[in-house]
Amino acid sequence: MTGKVLPIEGSCRCGQVRVRIEAQPLLTMACHCTGCQKMSAGAYSLSAAIPSPGFSVIKGEPVIGGLHGASRHYFCPHCMSWMFTRPEGIEEFVNIRPGILDQPVWSQPFIETFTSEKLPWVSTPAKHSYEQFPPFEAYEKLIREYAEQS
Repeated sequence: MTGKVLPIEGSCRCGQVRVRIEAQPLLTMACHCTGCQKMSAGAYSLSAAIPSPGFSVIKGEPVIGGLHGASRHYFCPHCMSWMFTRPEGIEEFVNIRPGILDQPVWSQPFIETFTSEKLPWVSTPAKHSYEQFPPFEAYEKLIREYAEQS
């Protein structure tokens, strides 16, 4: 999952907004919360947590959609593709949707969150499952384990 050749670029569906990734992800995730189900129009949303210095928008101007509070979801203003999220109070990383990448690397989730809201027929290959988010103290170990599997 990690160890992909960098940089990697991606775009929204129409191509008016493009991003560049120049850092390996810290983790990959599937979130089963009902908010992500509604935002993705699917059973869950996929994310790759990219260190903020390794992420940039290189074309276009994404707009905020979905949540408009402290956590901000960014979309293409034309095709409305959900591209990335800047989580509340966390400046160290950006959660990108791996499906926007030109090469869809990092799509397999390492952890899954909000399994308490998971649709009963859904399964993922995630190695770790959490009813909500992992406890804060678990992230260091999860990030280390994810890095070691490459």
